[in-house]
Order: sequence, then C-alpha cells, then structure tokens
Amino acid sequence: MPKAQFSFSFSEFKAIIFQHKEVEISDATLQKMKESFQFLKSFSEDKVIYGVNTGFGPMAQYRIPKESLKDLQYNLIRSHASGTGNILNEDEVKAVMLARLQTLSLGKSGIPSEVILLMKELINREIYPVIFEHGGVGASGDLVQLAHLALVLVGEGEVFYKGERKTTAEVFKVEQLQPISIQGREGLALINGTSVMTGIGLLNFYYSERLLDWSIFTSSLLNELVGAYDDHFSAELNNAKLHIGQQAIAKQMREFLKGSKRIKKREAHLYKSVEEEVFKEKVQEYYSLRCVPQILGPIKDTYQNVLEVLMNEVNSANDNPIVDLEKQQVYHGGNFHGDYIALEMDKMRLATTKLSMLIERQINYMMNAKLNDIFPPFLNNGKLGLNFGMQGAQFSAVSTTAENQTLSNSMYIHSISNNNDNQDIVSMGTNAANLTKRVIHNSYEVLAVQVISLVQAAYFLDQDKDLAPETGKILQQFKSFIPQLKEDQPLYPLIQETSNYLKNHACYEN
Repeated sequence: MPKAQFSFSFSEFKAIIFQHKEVEISDATLQKMKESFQFLKSFSEDKVIYGVNTGFGPMAQYRIPKESLKDLQYNLIRSHASGTGNILNEDEVKAVMLARLQTLSLGKSGIPSEVILLMKELINREIYPVIFEHGGVGASGDLVQLAHLALVLVGEGEVFYKGERKTTAEVFKVEQLQPISIQGREGLALINGTSVMTGIGLLNFYYSERLLDWSIFTSSLLNELVGAYDDHFSAELNNAKLHIGQQAIAKQMREFLKGSKRIKKREAHLYKSVEEEVFKEKVQEYYSLRCVPQILGPIKDTYQNVLEVLMNEVNSANDNPIVDLEKQQVYHGGNFHGDYIALEMDKMRLATTKLSMLIERQINYMMNAKLNDIFPPFLNNGKLGLNFGMQGAQFSAVSTTAENQTLSNSMYIHSISNNNDNQDIVSMGTNAANLTKRVIHNSYEVLAVQVISLVQAAYFLDQDKDLAPETGKILQQFKSFIPQLKEDQPLYPLIQETSNYLKNHACYEN
C-alpha cells in the first residue's frame, strides 16, 4: 500500500488518485508529529510564537490571551473560508488533501497527528470538501482554498459525498467521524501552505505528459500518412543536437514508425542522379512535420523540470513557523510562498500552448489541399461543394488555440499587494495552476479535432496495411468509434468523445 510518509513519489500520487489505493500513515510519522506537537506546546509557554499566541498577518503584534487561543484558530478558519469561482472537482480536492497531508506529516508544523488521521479518512472514504478555485494569492500559501479544507476538518462547511453536496456534520454522523479539536496552531498549519497549487499542479503534469505522448503519436502518424522522409527524426540528426528532450522525442517517433512502408528513405528518392530542373518530389516537409523533435523536445524537458519542482514542494514543509526538533528551535520565515510553483505553472502553460499551436498548424496542413497536395479540401470524404468535411471543426481548433495563447500570459509577475501590505509581493501560484489546467483542457479539444482529421485522412488513403504496426494498431482504436464522415453531421459529440478518450487513456496502453 502507498504510504504518506517522509518521502512521497509521483507513482504513489497516481496510485492514490487514479487507482484508489488507500492512504496509510506509518507509526514513525505519527511519533514524529507527536514529538513536534509536544515540543511546540512546551516551547511556546514563555515565548512569542507567531500564530500560536499572536494574531495573524499584519495583526501579529497583538498577543492573544490563553483563554482565547482556540477561538483564534477557529476564527482564522471561518473568516478565510471565502472562496469564489468554480468548485474543484473530486480528483483535484483529493490531490489537495494528499499534498497537505504529506507536508504536515513531515512533523515540522507542531500539530497533533489527529489532523492527518482525519484527512486520511476523508481521502480513503472519498469524502471531498467543497473548495473553490479562487481565493488565495499564493503568498501565505493557499489561505482561502485551504480554509475550506480546514473548515471540514473542524466539522463545519460542506462536502461532496456519494455524488451529493451535503453538510459536513451530516456526513460525519453517517460515517461516524469526529472533527479535530483545536489544541494549538492547527488552523494556521492547515491553511498556511502551497498544497492547492501543488495538488492541481501534479494533476496538470499527469495530463500534460499524456497530452505530449499523444501529440508525438499524431505527429508520427501525420508524417506517415503523407509519406515524409525518415531523416528528420533519425538518431544521427537529432543526436547532433545535445538536448535530451529532442533526442527522446525523435526516438519515440522512430518507435512509432518502425516497419512503416509509407515513410520514405531519402537515399532511395533524392540521393541519386536527378535530371529534373524542378523536382517533382518535395525536398523537405513543412516545419510542422519536419521540426517535431525540435518543437516538442523543449516541451518535454520543461514538463520534467516542472515535475521535479512539484515533487520537491510536496515533500517540503511549506508552513510558517517551522519546528526543528533536532535543534529544539522554531524558525519564522516564508516557506508558504508559492513562487516555485507559480513559475513552473507559467512554464507549463507556455509549453502546452506551444504544443497546441503545433497541433493546430498540423491540422491546417491537412485541411489545405494546396499545402499537402494529397487530401481533399477539409478532408472532405463527401461531395465537394455540397459537403464540408472538417471545415467547421477547424474553426473550433483555431479559436481554442487562440484562447490558449491569451491565457499563457504570466501570473508569476502579476503580484498585487494586499493584507494591509503585509503580503506586499505574492506568487499567484494557484491562479497559475488553474489557468494551466484550462490550457491543458483546451489542448485536448484541439488534439481531438486533429485525431478525427487524421482518421479521415486514413479513410481517404485506405492504405492501413502499409502503416507501421504501432501506429496502425492505435489508429484502429480510433476507427472503432470515429466513422468515415461522408455526410455532414454535428461534430461536437464526436469531438467531446474523442477528447475524453484521449484524456482518459494513455497512448502506450493501446
């Protein structure tokens, strides 16, 4: 069973989110949290510790009397549960809880273990707090969104349970769960961190990596259908440039296209005596076909760097203050600041938008008979002039790609001072993660238009027997639900079905 403990891997994250593996918490984790809590409780008896016996933010200069310390934590949670916008879906909330559980389990927040034990039960029993997209500015972490999680842990607020939105109190009664009882700084520890932007970011990586694999496949199939040359994805050419991503993309293309009878070898066509003044065969393909490794390579490298930062963050203590048991000290600072995630989400969004731009240009190449000189206009398998083929779907692909381009403006540099200027420079990390999520979703829709178009191209050529075994096998998967479009019909159901298929199936599962 995956265990939320001192080191947490992306494979464990995927197993819990998508395979519904249960979370377990080790005895070592519980013991460390117990020691951390007891130390902070004793240490703060005669010292000023932020958020334990002081007010919050710009009101930290106010000492809070002992009899009001519990009220302080409840007030913080309730007042900050003020999110707006769309509600996060179940996988997103699960990812948020998992990210928060992991960072708190490090034992550097000085809170009792009952907090993560209850969080574990919520995850395992599929009880999802109602959390909104908008709220936090990503500086003292995701204060507003995490307050909605904290609200549920203290027995208030709302949850989704068995597909219905219910009050936390009634669901806890059914499931015989007890809310946590505030004993110290649990309110601040729960909301003071980067777990929303990180949880959404991890899901963004999962779906963007899949999107990239599909794009490598569609790029390979397009090259194959049009009979492109093999040297632009050769090892010799791509190894001459020292970028890991580029070399990896070219290798994946070679694996997809191994055994193809349609891919041309340059030496068999142009590396010979040629008499023509104007060559009948195209000497080089357009950039959207020929430069796939050079375009998708930096995207792959960017995604891998994003994952490294995300995993560092989820395995970090992103709270304030930080308890150090070894040195018996408490350190105040800004580990809750989300700049690392904000910047990586901006990079991922930029890279994903470029990916959607490549897909859109490849669609345009297929649609324009004057460019490809192979397929009918708009891949129209019906009657030219009477039928429209994929013409309408191209508009949607172009429009969606254009939205991606606008959404790719940076959030990382859009700091707005707030909180009485206590938070005078902020990360906007969760906004960045949410915008990236939107761009990834958009890109799947553009990719769906491309896949349907490629299937139409394959129907038109009717030469599946000449395709590489791997591309041919995957193409048949799509042909099982994408028909040849001879008569015009509303395409939106097919686009949505294809988009959902791409998002929910890994390319290499086929």
